[in-house]
Amino acid sequence: MNEKLTWRNLFFIGSMLFGLFFGAGNLIFPVFLGQQAGSNVVYAIIGLLITGVGLPLLGVASMGMTGSNSVFDLAGRVNRPYAYIFTILLYLTMGPFFAIPRLATISFQLGIAPFVEKGNQNLVLLIFSAIFFGVTFLFSRKPSKLMTYVGKWLTPIFLVLLGILVVTAFIKPMGSINTLPHGQYVKHPVLTGFTEGYNTMDALASLAFGVVVIDTIKSLGVKHPGQIAKDTIKSGLISVVLMGIIYAFLALIGTMSVNKLPLASNGGVTLAQVFNYYFGSFGSLLLALIAIIACLKTSIGLISAFGETATEMFPKFNYQAVLLFAGGLSFVVANIGLTKLINYSTPVLMFLYPLAIVLIIIAVFTPLIGESKWIYGMTTLFTVIPALFAGLAALPKELKTSNMIQQVLIWNSHLPLAQLSLGWMVPALIGLVIGCLISKIKKA
Repeated sequence: MNEKLTWRNLFFIGSMLFGLFFGAGNLIFPVFLGQQAGSNVVYAIIGLLITGVGLPLLGVASMGMTGSNSVFDLAGRVNRPYAYIFTILLYLTMGPFFAIPRLATISFQLGIAPFVEKGNQNLVLLIFSAIFFGVTFLFSRKPSKLMTYVGKWLTPIFLVLLGILVVTAFIKPMGSINTLPHGQYVKHPVLTGFTEGYNTMDALASLAFGVVVIDTIKSLGVKHPGQIAKDTIKSGLISVVLMGIIYAFLALIGTMSVNKLPLASNGGVTLAQVFNYYFGSFGSLLLALIAIIACLKTSIGLISAFGETATEMFPKFNYQAVLLFAGGLSFVVANIGLTKLINYSTPVLMFLYPLAIVLIIIAVFTPLIGESKWIYGMTTLFTVIPALFAGLAALPKELKTSNMIQQVLIWNSHLPLAQLSLGWMVPALIGLVIGCLISKIKKA
């Protein structure tokens, strides 16, 4: 039995975690942020790194520091019914309803669609997504092999391929970063970058992947809870440092691209144009390999985590059967189309993210504020309503026409920072203070 992991094993677990994190949104959103932020890109990157790197690290750390074996275990510190609701919503969002299907559709859009006539794309997406989820299922059957599959094989290949673009873009830059910022990036680049980090889903993914990391560490012989916590944090740090560096590079490439390329409607289009600019027709093939490998490794991790958590919450479920269910449902949802997926996933993300952030922050500060259920409960209670408001505010326009939703949007507009989708922050802080006071009174 190992008392602690070697740095070699820590690096491979960190590489695995990076590989699990770095999927669809991680490729396209930083590039789009760079194009929109213009000369304010450095400030926007800071905001992105808080939610896209800082929160995932805290998410992984929260699992280790509290000795939680899963997000269900961690959310249970609020109460058991909430743990069921939050965990099911989280894994459906990170699983077959949004995140996993998005991995198939984005890898198709970036890697396969440029080679297919428009009239045939729906049929080819159907075939591609069937293969994509078939391969995902094959690699997900043995969670103990994830460090080998993702950490030792897929991630190094991905980094080498992406490194070709990054090195080329900085040796031959398209221009300076002194371009015009757009939208909210003009006045609020940090906070806009902060909320843009929601789209990567990494803070939510950190809770989902926590169980994978902890199980991997245990499989290597580490059994002491304190050492599991330390090794979880160390591997998480390795992962997020890699993510932070690549986010910054991709955002800067996006900003410089404005000197040669028009503003695009999404980061996928920008990325394809950048590869074509530097590598011509070979760029499409290179992007195809990068996109498919990036999305495949994250899909493997998410379906594995979905299966492990489902069997923990409902012991009668069979792991392989859960994988088939998740893969089959993801296949169906993926064929609805990428644009619809992002439109309908955003409101759910805006609702779940505040709840996840609150859970992570309280867990990380447990050594200072204690682990009273009053602290978890009151902070969560004060966060739920403004989080719901934020979710409704992010609904597509056609779904916001009812009088009830319009009234909710009016209430939401009165919350501090609501215009930046951060209206939950002040209520959450009030709930935290109330929870801390009640916990102290109960002890007195």
